[in-house]
Formats: sequence, C-alpha cells, structure tokens
Amino acid sequence: MTNLTLRQLRYFEALALHRHFGRAADACAISQPALSLQIKELEEDLGLPLFERSSRQIRLTPFGEDMAERARNVLRSVEEIGEMARMAQSGLVGRLRLGVIPTIAPYLLPNLLRRLKTDFPDLTLHVRETMTATLIEELRQGRIDTAIVALPVSEPTFEEMPLLSENFVLVRPKSEADAPVPAPENLERERLLLLEEGHCFRDQALSFCGMPTARAHEGLDGSSLSTLVQMVGAGLGVTLIPEMAVPVETPSAEVTVARFKGVEPNRKIGMIWRKSSPLAPQLQRIGYSVQTSAAARNG
Repeated sequence: MTNLTLRQLRYFEALALHRHFGRAADACAISQPALSLQIKELEEDLGLPLFERSSRQIRLTPFGEDMAERARNVLRSVEEIGEMARMAQSGLVGRLRLGVIPTIAPYLLPNLLRRLKTDFPDLTLHVRETMTATLIEELRQGRIDTAIVALPVSEPTFEEMPLLSENFVLVRPKSEADAPVPAPENLERERLLLLEEGHCFRDQALSFCGMPTARAHEGLDGSSLSTLVQMVGAGLGVTLIPEMAVPVETPSAEVTVARFKGVEPNRKIGMIWRKSSPLAPQLQRIGYSVQTSAAARNG
C-alpha cells in the first residue's frame, strides 16, 4: 500500500496550482530542492509521473489531473476536521480566512477588523482581497473559509447571507456641480469610466446604464475606484461608485457627487461560505458583526 502523507499532498497541490517549482516552494515555505525531492518521492511511491517537465513549463499528466482533484478533496476534508474542532469550542478561535472584493475591502475592513477584535478576541483573521471569480474558486477549493461579495453569486454549493444594501452615486467633475443629473441611459455620452474587466461592479454599472457588457471606452478603464475618481477629477469623464466609498475617495479629488432621480442603482452585499462548512454557525455570528460594523460606519 502506498504511504501518502498530508505534507506530500500539500506540496503536490501547490505545484499543481502554481505550475512552477520556485513559486510552489515559496507558497509552502520550503526550499525548492526540498519540494522537488518530495514530489519525486511521491511519484516513485505511486509508480506514475504526476507532471510533465520541460525547460519552459510544467503541466499535469492525465493521472496528475485526476489526482489533483482527489488531493484537493482530501485536504479540504482535513481542514473541515479542524473546523469541526473549532466549532465545538465555546467561541470562535484560531484562524479565519476571509475574502473580500476590492470595491468593499478598503471601506468596510477598518471598522470591521476593530469589531471582530472586540467580538472574537481569540480569532486570527487572514484577509484575502481579490475579485469575485477568484474568491468563488478559492472558496470552492477550501482555500478560504468565507467571503464578503456582492450578491447573488448563485452557486448551489454555497450558503448566502445578505448583510446590507447600498446605493451607487454619480461622480462628476466639480465644474458640473450645478448641472442636471443625466438619465442612466445617457451616461455613455458623458464618457462613463469603468473598472477593468473582471470586477462585478463594472457589470453592475453597465447593467444600470443599459449598456452592453462588452462596451468600453478604450484606455478609460481603471484598476480601482480611487483611480476612477481621480480620472474624473482630471476631467476625463464621469463614474459610478458605491456610497461607502464616497468619504474615502472623493475628498482628495476635484469632483462632485450626485444622486440619481427615481430608482437609484444599488447592490446587495453579503457573506458566502460552503454549505458543508462546519463553521456555519460561527460564520453567521461573523455576519452579524459585519452588519453592526457597517451600521456604525454609516452612522
């Protein structure tokens, strides 16, 4: 019988993810030779190669592809055993891996981190800020425990907990402070500045304005809300930002903020986690802390 170890599976998973010995070794906090030795021993124990190696790239063999999926399931199950132990304790302790999308993280996290430190003093929080698609995949693979995103994500294996709703506002150059607020369908004529592809906030803005998702002004996409607001201040166009971003992003730019008449664009923010997660009761408590933190910030 082949004696596989969890350490070998973790090293294998890292190399399968990064497809590079150096980056995989860094992710595992070991030397590259040590990682290579462990992978070689694993392949010898199995009697089959897991990777095709060349001078330019590393790819999984067909057997390696099958094993990668099973290795992820094994490691996720091991993680859930630890989560079960944490759940059985009187409070939420130990490590919690939280993902947050970039259009929420800078505005919600400062208050939230203080709140969590008060509510769960024995909790060690690891924060991961990246786009929704990446968070969904990392949550599916067990690389994070929960994520704060715009809802819905409509993943059948995830639980969704709505937390709050917020409107979007229009940001224009300060010289347009007294101008009428344009109708959403007319924003394209105003040179609507958008976040780059991959941000769900971009798609939400386009949907509100009735524009095709593929439409964009060449060279006028921003990597962050801060960049968009500064571009507006420089007279390059107009943009939409969520209300929570206004106090942080607009004071340093020559811009004015306006609300839309009638039905205002908005988004729903919530937490997601795997339905199979033993941490579900504790994650609901975290969700209530998020709500409290957001309310205090708005207050």
